Amino acid sequence: MTRDIAAVVVLFHPEVGPLLEALRAWLSEAEAVICIDNGGCSADVRAAVARLAPGRLHVIAMHCNAGVGAAHNRGIAEARRLGCSHVVLGDQDSVPRPGMVAELLRTEAQAGAAGLRVSAVGPRYIDADSGRQSWFVRCGLVSFRRIHCDDPTGWVTSDFLISSGSLIRLSTLDAVGPMDEGLFIDMVDTDWFLRASHAGFVAVGACGAWMSHHLGEHKVVIRLPRLRTLPVHKPFRYYFMFRNSLVLYRRPYATLAWIVPDVLRLAQIALFFGVLHASRRDNLRMMLRGISDGLRGTSGPGPLTERTG
Repeated sequence: MTRDIAAVVVLFHPEVGPLLEALRAWLSEAEAVICIDNGGCSADVRAAVARLAPGRLHVIAMHCNAGVGAAHNRGIAEARRLGCSHVVLGDQDSVPRPGMVAELLRTEAQAGAAGLRVSAVGPRYIDADSGRQSWFVRCGLVSFRRIHCDDPTGWVTSDFLISSGSLIRLSTLDAVGPMDEGLFIDMVDTDWFLRASHAGFVAVGACGAWMSHHLGEHKVVIRLPRLRTLPVHKPFRYYFMFRNSLVLYRRPYATLAWIVPDVLRLAQIALFFGVLHASRRDNLRMMLRGISDGLRGTSGPGPLTERTG
């Protein structure tokens, strides 16, 4: 257990068994665990969580689905109130492996000693369904490049990290700013890392830190040009993917090095899930709605908030 660290775990319609397993793992890694109920926690779930670790586990109800950015910001505010130095972001689908947070802190210290202004440190993750191991990412000329770890105990620089598992100093959040609540779901982490990079910070991947993580409802394997595994989402998610990317393209800190591969990423999603996938009609309708709202600069929960469960 690491003191002065608060794990901020966002909940949305969780199942009690997997949730308690995840929270026990977070409690073994951090002094405080802050659960943000973003909607859908039943009375049984709330009672089971309340019994788990009184005094160390804090539950904050948002009373509705306020989005990922708002949930993270509320948890970060509570971590400040508790006097923590860092937060590590999480959700009900992420389970840290033993020693993950200590390894993230060790990596942060090493990267800082090497002269980097560290925005966040993130772990590698193992897909809980397939067993595949993740990699880190940098922007290439026309695509996102996979960055693998040559040294299993070392670290690499990355342009982005997924929010779940990311360790961030509260002082860095002071410098970069909070999560953008208007993005609601997708691209919240991308926006924050673009801002952090613009301010001179660098994201770091910790090769020796691990967590288990679920991505998407299920997955499909495609060849373009190499074999790739893509998570399949409910149609409403494609609205936010397309809308929020278009919103971010116009922001001053959005670099061409990121925009070009992101446009191609969206083109691939449009092809496979808007044209070829069995749910293409609903998916394509959401993508087109997202493009329309993105071009208008729309933010917030969008037109389908009541259907995001």
